[in-house]
Amino acid sequence: MSRPDRGSASYRAVLALPRARGLFAAAMLARLSYGMLSLPLLLSLRQGTGSYAVAGTATGLFGLAAALLGPFRARLVEGRHAALMILSVCYTLLLASVAAGCALRIPALPTVGLAVLAGMFPPPVGPLMRTLWGELTVDEEQRQRALSLDTAAESTVFALGPVFGAFLITFSAAPMALGVCAVLVITGFSAFAAALGRSPAGAHRAAARTPIPRTALGPLRAAGFVPLLLVVLGTGCALSLDEIAVVAAWGAGVAGPVMALFSVGGVLGGLAYGRRQWRATPGRRLLALAAFSSGCYALPALLYAVPGAGVALLLAGACTDALLITSYLLVDTLVPGGSRTEAGAWVNTAYNLGSALGAGGAGLLIDRPGPVAVFAAAAVPLGAATALGALRRSPLRRGGCEAAVLTGRQPMVSDAVE
Repeated sequence: MSRPDRGSASYRAVLALPRARGLFAAAMLARLSYGMLSLPLLLSLRQGTGSYAVAGTATGLFGLAAALLGPFRARLVEGRHAALMILSVCYTLLLASVAAGCALRIPALPTVGLAVLAGMFPPPVGPLMRTLWGELTVDEEQRQRALSLDTAAESTVFALGPVFGAFLITFSAAPMALGVCAVLVITGFSAFAAALGRSPAGAHRAAARTPIPRTALGPLRAAGFVPLLLVVLGTGCALSLDEIAVVAAWGAGVAGPVMALFSVGGVLGGLAYGRRQWRATPGRRLLALAAFSSGCYALPALLYAVPGAGVALLLAGACTDALLITSYLLVDTLVPGGSRTEAGAWVNTAYNLGSALGAGGAGLLIDRPGPVAVFAAAAVPLGAATALGALRRSPLRRGGCEAAVLTGRQPMVSDAVE
């Protein structure tokens, strides 16, 4: 299925691309503000409103607004890069206002309103950075390597971010930690916007050559893109089901280390995946990874013990990061230029919505059938999405080669070999 990498597209070579290091470093600083946010936001709202129920609801609404409006913010930034700083300033001011409101204990309703409003403005750093990788790299091998590095680094930031957030809260009040997150937002995105402005002019021409007509559906009209989103949604759902099942089965003290194995597997699997040259098309790789992932997520139902769950989630993490890398590669193949940042945001939204659906489904199953049933159920949404994508006429099964022709890009020779 694959052959050892003999090319020159090493991770070091990817970072040596013009302006790549500056963009990558600034993007990681901006992402750190997102990785640290969850605990300071929740505990700040708890301090300001005096209620975990209100704080949890406000945090959930914040996340829902951020996820649902993500594609539209990405469309705005993709069309006008100057909008990135407008979103950044608005988001920073709103987070700072929430922090100040919680510290001053203003009434709960305005505080919750500010938090929900803040969720409408997070700038789309991940989708934009992945679009830039697609424009800076010269072939699919380099794109795969760049996206693998980017995904592994993002996974690391989101694994360590809550630790940094908790560290800040330990030595200061939660609103102060939330204020630090706001400072990181404006600092990170200012650096990212500056690096973006210094990018070579040629790096932005690829998207302009093949624009997609601006419609309400945008990239959702691209053949094969909705089945791709269903696979990603099923992946987020499966992870959320397993996470809650682990907590219900063995407690929060065990869940932390076990879920950390998922993150470790993701980083290692993503980096290993990026170092290979694959003969199969990205669409077929996506379906194979989804099928294997669904088995990994359901494995704790058969190996119902902490070591079994740890091994299963380590493998699931490796497959999931590889699956997401392949999804980002397919965005570059299935979606015409000019809408790829928005398409990348739709991938994030699908994953987050899948996580929310999985959490709701786990809550219904935990009380009666129990954790074993939840582990088994984790394979259902991802397996169903995989089966749908594997249908004979599915663009994913064909690997996206036809879409590449429609968008004016030629598939790699290795992608044309079955």
